[in-house]
Amino acid sequence: MAFYQSGDTIVALSSAQGSGAIALIRLSGPEAISIAESVFSKPLSQKPGNSVQFGSIKEDQRVIDEVLLSLFRAPHSYTGEDLVEISCHGSAYIIQELIALFCKSGARQAEAGEFTLRAFLNGKLDLSEAEAVADLIASDSRSSHELAMKQMRGGYSKALKDLRQSLIDYAALIELELDFSEEDVEFANRDMLQNLLKDILLKVGSMRDSFHAGNALKQGIPVVIAGRPNAGKSTLLNALLNEERAIVSDIAGTTRDTIEERFVLNGTSFRLIDTAGLRDSSDAVERIGIERTHHELKKAGIVLYVFDGSNTDPATLQQDLDSLETGAAHVIPVCNKTDRMEQHPNLKFGAIAGVIGVAAASGHIQHLLETLSSIPDTIKANQGNLLVSNMRHYQALANTAAALESALSGLDSGLGGELLAFHLREAIRHLGSITGTIDADELLGSIFGRFCIGK
Repeated sequence: MAFYQSGDTIVALSSAQGSGAIALIRLSGPEAISIAESVFSKPLSQKPGNSVQFGSIKEDQRVIDEVLLSLFRAPHSYTGEDLVEISCHGSAYIIQELIALFCKSGARQAEAGEFTLRAFLNGKLDLSEAEAVADLIASDSRSSHELAMKQMRGGYSKALKDLRQSLIDYAALIELELDFSEEDVEFANRDMLQNLLKDILLKVGSMRDSFHAGNALKQGIPVVIAGRPNAGKSTLLNALLNEERAIVSDIAGTTRDTIEERFVLNGTSFRLIDTAGLRDSSDAVERIGIERTHHELKKAGIVLYVFDGSNTDPATLQQDLDSLETGAAHVIPVCNKTDRMEQHPNLKFGAIAGVIGVAAASGHIQHLLETLSSIPDTIKANQGNLLVSNMRHYQALANTAAALESALSGLDSGLGGELLAFHLREAIRHLGSITGTIDADELLGSIFGRFCIGK
């Protein structure tokens, strides 16, 4: 991604592509107002910022469209530059003509993410807040929207900056000791430094470890539907989706591969994954499906272990649950076919915690829906307010933790000041990379290049 020159004025469509009632075109840069004024029916140079004008845009004497023009003056704009937003009719022809006219008048087409890049470079957003803009645009559930909004409004940026500043203060003292190495003086109290590093490592580790939960809330919590053949797994998938997505048959082993569908419940996205029934099989294809079931169980956030309540005894159910190999934080035993049971599930399986009764074939799954909808709040309560959902941030936090651990180990072994300062600098650098306290053009290009044009 080529970085802009300070004299450039850029233009792009900032609303969605395609025809619609209204479209929004943005101009940003030192000539944004003069370029807009050169084709607008009213003078703009004396108009105040944060004002809206109605008028027409002309090329020579030809009126292209009547528009609303919103005027923002630097530094009080999204990009921190003079910025003009034109609300026009959403005809693809009108959009094309207006952008071509602005380019003819001195602007150039914006690159992907360049408006938000300028906001970052002009100090309107830090890097993590800028990335949250892309997450906000991509959010498709209440949970992912909430995560993006928290991060865009500062999220954990302030916490990271405070931790980083504490490290900088102590690193400066270590560096000062190196300048006076011949005097054999100690400016940085080693016991206080050790306590500080332990405290920062605890906080950084907590943020790093929240990534699994944060990413699940952002991308959709993976819910694996597992169990023995003919327990009603595919029937339950269809009931949750309220559509006939999976083939249902009385023949054991019908499902031989995983089926994945997204499902939004009370603002949280879940990724439902139906799997092959767990059993010993001589069928080569079915065995591959069962291997995939075990693979999905290890990655699951929630496991719905479905069993046929009408022909399963408590001892068998407990044995099945004990044999599950999963990293899921929530394993929910789902007693299916309760309409065929002589005893209520609470009576028959009361000794096994958390059993939920359903009759998937007739759509009686309300108790299960209530349980699933409560899990996101449990995740948030367990993780606190600082949920990391960005892979780049996770990697930076992991690298920070590794550098802090090296520094702590060095303190215990009497490591020299030069190597101790190196580990502190590494921790400071990795923390700074999250909020953008860096000079890495390659990193900035990678991040903003993923944005849509016009943002």
